[in-house]
Amino acid sequence: MPGRTLRSVLPDAARLRTALPGGAAVRRALSRALSRAVPRDGAKRQAGRRRWTRHILLGVAAVFALGAVLFAVAWALTPIPEGAQKQAVAQGSVIYYRDGKTVLAKQGVNRSNVELAKVPAHVRNAVIAAENRTFYEDTGVSLSGTMRAVWSTVTGRQLQGGSTITQQMVRNYYSGLSQERSVARKFKEIMVALKVDQSKSKDWVLQQYLNTIYFGRGAWGIEAASQAYFGKNVGELSVAEGAYLAAVIQQPSRYADPKGADLAAATERWQWVIDAMVQTGALGEQQAARQKFPELAEVKSTLAPKGQVNYMLDQVRAELNRRGYTDEDINQGGLKVITTFDKKLMAAAEKAVTSVLPDGTPKQVRTGLAAVDPATGEVVAFYGGRYKSSQYDNAFSAKVQAGSTFKPYTLAAALESGLPLSTRVNGNSPMRVASTPIPNSGGTSYGMINLVSATQHSVNTAFVDLGQRIGLDKVAELAEKVGIPAEQIDPHKDAATFPLGVASVSAVQQASGFSAFANNGTYHAAHVIRSVTDASGRKVKISEPGVRAFGEQTAADATYAMEQVVRAGTGTAARLYDRPVAGKTGTTDDSGAVWFAGYTPQLSTAVNMFRDDNETVTVPGYGALYGGTLPARIWQAFMAEAMRDKPVKEFPEPSEYGWGGYWDDGDDGGWDGGYDDDRPVVPDPEPTDEGPVDPVPTPPEISQGPGPGEGEDEGEETVPDTPDDEPESPPDSPETVPTEQGPDTDIRPAA
Repeated sequence: MPGRTLRSVLPDAARLRTALPGGAAVRRALSRALSRAVPRDGAKRQAGRRRWTRHILLGVAAVFALGAVLFAVAWALTPIPEGAQKQAVAQGSVIYYRDGKTVLAKQGVNRSNVELAKVPAHVRNAVIAAENRTFYEDTGVSLSGTMRAVWSTVTGRQLQGGSTITQQMVRNYYSGLSQERSVARKFKEIMVALKVDQSKSKDWVLQQYLNTIYFGRGAWGIEAASQAYFGKNVGELSVAEGAYLAAVIQQPSRYADPKGADLAAATERWQWVIDAMVQTGALGEQQAARQKFPELAEVKSTLAPKGQVNYMLDQVRAELNRRGYTDEDINQGGLKVITTFDKKLMAAAEKAVTSVLPDGTPKQVRTGLAAVDPATGEVVAFYGGRYKSSQYDNAFSAKVQAGSTFKPYTLAAALESGLPLSTRVNGNSPMRVASTPIPNSGGTSYGMINLVSATQHSVNTAFVDLGQRIGLDKVAELAEKVGIPAEQIDPHKDAATFPLGVASVSAVQQASGFSAFANNGTYHAAHVIRSVTDASGRKVKISEPGVRAFGEQTAADATYAMEQVVRAGTGTAARLYDRPVAGKTGTTDDSGAVWFAGYTPQLSTAVNMFRDDNETVTVPGYGALYGGTLPARIWQAFMAEAMRDKPVKEFPEPSEYGWGGYWDDGDDGGWDGGYDDDRPVVPDPEPTDEGPVDPVPTPPEISQGPGPGEGEDEGEETVPDTPDDEPESPPDSPETVPTEQGPDTDIRPAA
């Protein structure tokens, strides 16, 4: 009998049957074929039939034996890959505002891995019903599905896929398994899937699958898909929503945003998943009948973020790189980055600029604003310009001549050298240093004046005299201590006009530098990141240590002098009527750049305005600008909002100005007068003209293309004040020339 012959030839057929998928079926098929092929009539042919049977079965046995050997060899030579594909485990980073809750932006791969326990059972069941109903019972491989896939590969025909969830996970998760369509790759996939099924739990496999599969809408993994399609965490998905995500897996591009025929197909596929859940027992018939096709969230634009968000991300990326995080870490490392930026203050900064600048402001005029927390160095807000017109920001990247906003560093250096506020300096005009005439605005002479008046009226010759008296090296040293880089200072530090602000700085650098005055002489470097948490949960808090730039009394005295600038000097437009303010205006030669930098005890802010073609900054209704006009008004508009509901804090008392505001002019050693807190200390002659007071040599030069065109938004009508600020420096100072274009370019006078 065929059965007896088969048993005699293949004593270990049962073992092969279990070793090779389909062994029993093959045995039965061969027996039936032999029975039909061998003639049954005649004893003479019986012996021939037995011989043929033996030969055929011996051949089959040899094939099976060879297959078993090859299978064993392949099993031994195909280990489970040690590592996962980078793309499979990559998680994009999430950037937050300073509250740690409000998302600023997401960077890199849109994936957020989630534990299987956080995925609702009905969502898991929907995926299993749609993709692999025998997932928890099979060995990780579907023979019929594999044969269909092999046939599809060989013939080039697109047949229904048959890969199990385990096979799909293996293909997407492990390194060394490509997505190419080849028999070799498919065989390797099967080997690894079988091994994974033996060595890993089903739940582990399902978790990796749900976190690696692509769902369309740029979403990798079930959590990102839940956010992309329904705007909620995966744990909040309904049965209908979970079923839709399961339906999407088959054709993610088609079902990402279905309309028309695609919507009909998506609805049909979704209903098929619901029915499949009923068939698997995951959903009761009555519950299934109550399900309605879910409402999909609108597809969010995949375009890059616009406006200030781009500028913020530029700075966050740059600082992460400086702190050792690579672009790969940012795009694929799943970082949680909390920035220093306050969302409301960012909006306030933009509003301050666009609401104050009048209609018709030339597009070449650019405005930057930066606000720094003096206690930490954190940049809480800034305005970098209109990103759609320029990707070169006006707050961090643009560096223009500081003008008279540099004079407080000279004042602080003098105070640190032991000179009191009552020190008399030469305010006459012109002053000659090395045969170069240095005038005050309009040629006004102030005589011998103290440091408070010199600051209040921004008298050029007084600060040149002061710099010569204490040594310009001390001014440069102090400027470096408050964060102005040496490379921006060194080309100018030997010039007599150095105290007048011929060095170029950014708005962030000036806000950071002035923060040392607000923080009692302690400087914290400006930074834009508060903390970074990696994918493993390790959190690194970011802080900049405080560095003593100058003494507390120096800070108090310099602050007092700068208070007078705002009370009745060149910066009255910056007054905040509910609290004290200290600050300094700045205007370069021919109004090439105009500034106001100032602070309260809680916040330091700098505003600059300049043109990208280095021409005079002019605005309709104002003509050529000075620091005390629009820059001071923008500063005031921003700070009024930033200080709203903040407690009023007073500045410390200056050393030479006691109770009631008495001062000593140094002539006779006695107290010469007193004023109440509402009046400025002005013992010296007022300027004879109403024009600007302190020009600085040469217009600033920046290197960038068309400006952002601030002022396009409609703002309330403003009336220009009489200019009372300061162009600064001798007309025959060296001309500036542009250097190589690009971010962080700083313009320096030609030799």
